[in-house]
Amino acid sequence: MGRRRQWNNGTGTLRIADASQAGASPTDSSLADASLADASLADESLTVEIAATYGPRRRGLLGRDRIEGAILLTPCNSVHTFRMRFTIDVAYLDRELRVIDVHTMKPGRLSRPRLRARHVLEAEAGAMAGWGVRPGVQLTIAATT
Repeated sequence: MGRRRQWNNGTGTLRIADASQAGASPTDSSLADASLADASLADESLTVEIAATYGPRRRGLLGRDRIEGAILLTPCNSVHTFRMRFTIDVAYLDRELRVIDVHTMKPGRLSRPRLRARHVLEAEAGAMAGWGVRPGVQLTIAATT
């Protein structure tokens, strides 16, 4: 077990490992050099908001009509969409940011807790499929300064 990453509130960039690398182990050196899952993502970076403390995690996407990019809730293993204005995609991630499960949730729903999940990535409905995010895919999130 390596050192645990300490997350801070802010923004970052999201990279998605090549779909052909989905079965690779996290220590595989080729994973670090993996290309993005979609060629359109290679030219632009995906912005991700990082919500690592109680206030920003609690607020999440409430009160918004849409989101550009995604939001990472950490630590988190379950979400709800009560009082939300739009349908969202939810990806449950393990400690190494590998996707465990992906679901689309309509407003007014409560998800089951995913016991292995340590982070949740939320985006507008349909975005995860467009980015190639599915179970087994490795994500990388780098904080921006």
